[in-house]
Amino acid sequence: MHDTTALLIELGAVILGLGLLGRLAGRVGFSPIPLYLLAGLAFGHGGLLPMAASEEFIATGAEIGVILLLLLLGLEYSASELVTNLKTQYPSGIVDFVLNATPGAVAALVLGWGPVAAVALAGVTWISSSGVIAKVLGDLGRLGNRETPVILGVLVIEDLAMAVYLPLLTALLAGLSLAGGSLTLLISLGSVGVVLYVALRHGRLISRAVSSDNPEMLLLVVLGLTVLVAGVAQELQVSAAVGAFLVGIALSGEVAEGAHNLLAPLRDLFAAVFFVFFGLNTDPAAIPPVLVPALILAVVTALTKIATGWYAARRAGVKTAGRWRTGGTLVARGEFSIVIAGLAVGVEPRIGPLATAYVLILVILGPLAARWTEPLARRFTPKQPPKAPPVTEKSGAEESGAEESGTGTETPVMPGAPGTAPSHG
Repeated sequence: MHDTTALLIELGAVILGLGLLGRLAGRVGFSPIPLYLLAGLAFGHGGLLPMAASEEFIATGAEIGVILLLLLLGLEYSASELVTNLKTQYPSGIVDFVLNATPGAVAALVLGWGPVAAVALAGVTWISSSGVIAKVLGDLGRLGNRETPVILGVLVIEDLAMAVYLPLLTALLAGLSLAGGSLTLLISLGSVGVVLYVALRHGRLISRAVSSDNPEMLLLVVLGLTVLVAGVAQELQVSAAVGAFLVGIALSGEVAEGAHNLLAPLRDLFAAVFFVFFGLNTDPAAIPPVLVPALILAVVTALTKIATGWYAARRAGVKTAGRWRTGGTLVARGEFSIVIAGLAVGVEPRIGPLATAYVLILVILGPLAARWTEPLARRFTPKQPPKAPPVTEKSGAEESGAEESGTGTETPVMPGAPGTAPSHG
């Protein structure tokens, strides 16, 4: 009875504290992720007031949080959108991988952590935070901007890459042989291919089978199906997160929208629990020794993400200002980096503190970079003299009208105006 009482008190305090931290972050205009991580550090092993009674429950809640994060991410995209993005954005995805995974891998090898840790830290530095970036785009009113589909395209490529990367990392961490790791990768690739095929050809049938006018039934069926598939995926040595992501892709239309609305509050609750749990399992005393490497890695990979965004936007024909905005928006790291580090701490415990410090830095720097990269670039970039318009023969009336209207200058396109890219949530 005493244990149950202590559990309820601790859980109540944790959830209330998360709510207050979320409200504080909302007022300041930042992502609440760094506050959740700091709360976990404060109440975890080696923290100010360690919690014991609710640790097992929080660990289970953290697993559900990862599953819901990936499920709702999958619900954002239809199978056709994913295929289209793969066809058009794959060069940007390759540049993104090379520029941003390499610093993490090099850092792990320089620190002497070994090849498996290098693969894990490469993933930590590679993947941007879809959750933080989506919130930043909404807060800054850029959902209708010309560069926003480019940003979402890069994020989609990263999310799809996780379907290959996470099973491969899981196999390496489990110490599987080359044959075992190859089998795991083949299972994962086969699963992704089958789900994309079924979603493209029979997505309506799946959605119709899951659909229900009763919100309670829809919530239970979608949540139960997701947890079941995630468990089966984990049993097959494929990441549970990938299984949840594939369920989200398979659902479309009104079912996906209804499930998203119902599950979003649950996602927010359990995702917050996940970040707290990661902080709980990180000893605050282990962070100072890795703070300098984390800071160097954060600066380097912030610059490489800006370069990635610039390249992707340039390929899409976006103007210079939009290229800078694209790069700055992609800087933030968050949930995926913590998920990857959480998998790898068993092999290299120092990855946990390093990833915590790294994410804390970039989840704060990310919104600032999104807001200020373009103005700073304008200030430090020398202005080019305006190009002279080509000389053409005009009538006197036309020439006079052109001078009055300022022909040759570019009319700015306001977000949401006709001809701009559609808004994506």
